Amino acid sequence: MLRSSERALSDAYDTALLDLDGVVYAGGEAVVHAVESLAAARSGGMRLAYVTNNAARTPQTVADHLTRLGVQAEPTDVITSAQAVARLIAEQVPEGARVLCAGGAGLRVALRERGLTVVESADDDPAAVVQGYGGPELPWGRLAEVAIAVGRGVPWFASNTDLTIPSGRGIAPGNGAAVEVVRIATRWMRDAPEPQVAGKPQLPMHRETILRTGAQRPLVIGDRLDTDIEGAHEGRVDSLLVLTGVTDGTQLLMARPEHRPTYVAADLRGLLISHPRVVPEGVDWRCGGWTARAGAGALGLDGEGEPLDGLRALCAAAWTAAGDGVCELDPGKALARLGL
Repeated sequence: MLRSSERALSDAYDTALLDLDGVVYAGGEAVVHAVESLAAARSGGMRLAYVTNNAARTPQTVADHLTRLGVQAEPTDVITSAQAVARLIAEQVPEGARVLCAGGAGLRVALRERGLTVVESADDDPAAVVQGYGGPELPWGRLAEVAIAVGRGVPWFASNTDLTIPSGRGIAPGNGAAVEVVRIATRWMRDAPEPQVAGKPQLPMHRETILRTGAQRPLVIGDRLDTDIEGAHEGRVDSLLVLTGVTDGTQLLMARPEHRPTYVAADLRGLLISHPRVVPEGVDWRCGGWTARAGAGALGLDGEGEPLDGLRALCAAAWTAAGDGVCELDPGKALARLGL
């Protein structure tokens, strides 16, 4: 169930672990209310860390981008899946080992920071092979080198397996698509290998954020259920879903247990406020001026007030009806009443 908080979340938690695309910026520009909300949270004493599955950019590049948007950030505030996978590899290969890298500058820098030697070919005797998003410039021949190395039994790693990424022109293939290419090319093997994956929602990414931030009471903030929120569940920490990215009301109501956030807000202003209780009333659920219920084939909603309170009540009704599964009740009319 969604939880309540009498205090603003920026006071209740010591560190915000923020996703970037869809949370802080979209299409390269700041999300509405993001810059001022983050500044207020920081001035109140909350540490802000920016956690991204994008392995192509270095922390310096990400920090520079945030600074241009008006968000105060240093490279040490940025944690990437490249850093997480570099640590994972370094723990399993000898110091200074050769690593065949199919990825961008962010991944190469992270590997070198771990004392690993980046090589270009399967014939360079690599101790490991790693894939990370390298942008449209990643040559097809590099994927061939990865497939050849994996076919020879070299341990295989991936920064993340997001199949798609947003771009200013639409949805583009992500690192997960490149991983699928290697899977296809190596499925002839008797025991076809699988990569060790570091990025969200996997635990190596969560571990990297905690090691780098020293967070005692972290709050994961994201817009995706299958990476940000599931990653928080894997790390057993609380989460805030903001509705400025890919997740809409219908997806939230139909979320599986591991995709259900602790809190929900329209945008990053949700960091600066208390969050109301959702109260059971017989078979109904009430939040603010709204009452929600699971009816015959549909979710029902009565009342008026703050739309997010209505959504919170609907979450309680939907998730109670679903139990450990997915709610199959139609939320259309209820969400239409809320304008969501």
